[in-house]
Amino acid sequence: MKILSIQSSVAYGHVGNSAAVFPLQRLGHEVWPVLTVHFSNHTGYGAWRGPLLAPDDVREVIAGIGDRGVLGEADAVLSGYQGDPAVGQIILDAVAQVKELNPDAVYCCDPVMGDVGRGMFVRPGIPEFMRDTVVPQADIVTPNHFELDFLAGRETSTLAEILDAVDEVRERGPRDVLVTSVIHGEVPEGRLDVVAVSDDGAWAVETPLLPITPNGCGDVTAALYLAHLRTTGSAAEALARTTSSVFAVLERTIEAGTREIQLVAAQDAIAEPPMTFEVRKLR
Repeated sequence: MKILSIQSSVAYGHVGNSAAVFPLQRLGHEVWPVLTVHFSNHTGYGAWRGPLLAPDDVREVIAGIGDRGVLGEADAVLSGYQGDPAVGQIILDAVAQVKELNPDAVYCCDPVMGDVGRGMFVRPGIPEFMRDTVVPQADIVTPNHFELDFLAGRETSTLAEILDAVDEVRERGPRDVLVTSVIHGEVPEGRLDVVAVSDDGAWAVETPLLPITPNGCGDVTAALYLAHLRTTGSAAEALARTTSSVFAVLERTIEAGTREIQLVAAQDAIAEPPMTFEVRKLR
């Protein structure tokens, strides 16, 4: 599979394309990374250096790929954090170009906006832009529980409510939805669900709630789910493989005692997911 991935990049650590590209390559996929920023490190450190690329520069890089006559070979477009609506529109333009040349291509959007305990951490206007403009044009979206509630315009606390919210989002365009960090009344304390919904049904995997929330995990999750969904054609299988690999990465990160996710150290669990968790069918 060939994937056009339009995301941020850091020299040190793993977020954005610096988190998504290696796992995809380790699975055997060709990735064309287009950078929206090139920072020394992720912004969670509170200080960083490097350029925020101008929207026109991002557009020029994509246009240059188009000049090679290969955009129609892309099987998917992947995006994550979008800090500027102008860059968001460039991503959507790229999606339109790719799909015009290859109608079977898909757009996978990780609608990065916020999280429980932190609220929204993007610029004002970005959440509404994601909800009203970007998500309806995506085929696959991978929100966390907090972001799902915003996209659906409701608060959810039960599994039934979460599935209703997913259906609300799916009615606007995306056919495949993966919801991460799901907490509801039926999940035991110290555990969480990851929920996948497609035209074929809905499934969940329950995992331990680990005592870390490192940057970049959502970027890895979106990349892996896109890859496994497209190669297996099964949301349940993609859910099982993705959660197993991400959990293994988190375990290695805890063992290493670092704040940067251990992608390289856990690469075998990415290439060959250990299938750690049982997938239960919800409907």
